[in-house]
Amino acid sequence: MYIIKVKGKAKIPNYIQLRDDNFVLIAYFRADRPLKKLEKYGLEGHEEMLQKIINELPFGKLKKLELS
Repeated sequence: MYIIKVKGKAKIPNYIQLRDDNFVLIAYFRADRPLKKLEKYGLEGHEEMLQKIINELPFGKLKKLELS
């Protein structure tokens, strides 16, 4: 799974995209409210790690999510 942070413009907020190994979009949510319905994406229990990654991730850089 991959994660990318997309910068919004004007009134459009910043968003987070989660993509599978084939880069198919599997989740798209606001960066300021990312920790809702994580079980839907198989990320339950990883809230703190995911929040830290989102805060540190530069805009437009694709990062492989290593869930351990």
